[in-house]
This record gives sequence, structure tokens and C-alpha cells, in this order.
Amino acid sequence: MDTSEVIGVFREAGAVLEGHFILSSGLRSPIFLQKARVFMHADKTERLCRALAERIRAKVPGRIDYVVGPAIGGLIPAYETSRHLGVPAIWVEREGGEFRLRRFEIESGARVVIVEDIVTTGLSIRETIVCLRDIGAEVVAAACIIDRSAGRTDVGVPLVALAEYEVPAYPADRLPPELASIPPVKPGSRNL
Repeated sequence: MDTSEVIGVFREAGAVLEGHFILSSGLRSPIFLQKARVFMHADKTERLCRALAERIRAKVPGRIDYVVGPAIGGLIPAYETSRHLGVPAIWVEREGGEFRLRRFEIESGARVVIVEDIVTTGLSIRETIVCLRDIGAEVVAAACIIDRSAGRTDVGVPLVALAEYEVPAYPADRLPPELASIPPVKPGSRNL
């Protein structure tokens, strides 16, 4: 699957929104990828995650013991990607503002791949890496369906992206006039 096919799946699902959006990172963008509109369709989700699993297999050497998804956005893609990789899916969730592996135990040295939905700044992946390394896991890679930075974001481990789709993102104090003239909407889930 290439970037145009991935974006095509998002468009089919009505998941490419235009306006003025506050992203989970705090940045502002004229485009929001509403992955929930994709994930509500099992066939579309399966197609994307099967392709992501194939890309992970091709780029990540050695065994993978677990796929870990940051809650909430990474839950569905991590689960479906793990199904295609044939390994368990687990997740981290926020507790006191920090990611914790609250519901699961993994053995020290377990080789994990973090699977996220969409990456802009990579903050959720970096926070997940800290959590997993603190409990002795070896984070061998991270993966995402769409990398909005087009490969520029450094998450601290190799990042495998199914699609690189560069979308402009701006700090709130540096908006272009056409974006500043539209009232912002925050459709993401961080800080809920």
C-alpha cells in the first residue's frame, strides 16, 4: 500500500476533514485525519493494518513479542496489526498524566513494537518508550498508519510508516491569516 491508497481509504471513510483544528500535540492544522471514521469500518481497518504488519515484518529484524498501543488512539490499530503479526496486543494508558502498563505484565527483555494511529510530533510514542523501557522491555521499533511529518519526526526508535502525508501544522501564535480567521475545533482525545 502506498500513501495515495492510504489517503484514499481515509477519503472513502469521510475521514479527511478541512477547517481549523487543534491537534493532540497542541499544534494547529487546516487538515484533520479523523481516524475514528476509518476504524468504525472493520474492512478498512483490516486492510490498513494488514499492510502495516507486512511493512513491519519487512523492516524490523528478529522476533516481536508484543505490539503495544498508546491509549486511546493506538488501541484499534495495535490490536489489528498484532493480529496480522500473530503476537499479543497490549496497551499503555495514562495514570496521573503518564503512560503506564496498568493491565498487563511483560517479561524483562520482551521485544516490542509500538503501533500508533497517526504521528505528528511523536510525543505519545516517546512517552510509551519511556514507560516500556522503565519496566525492562526492548522497544525495537514504532509504527503508524500515517506519519504527518513525512519522516521528519524522531521518536527515538526506527519509525515504520504505512504512509507519509505531510500536512501543515502551526504553533497557535504563528497561524497563517486564512487559518486564524476560522474558529478552532479540538476533535482529538488527549486530555479528555
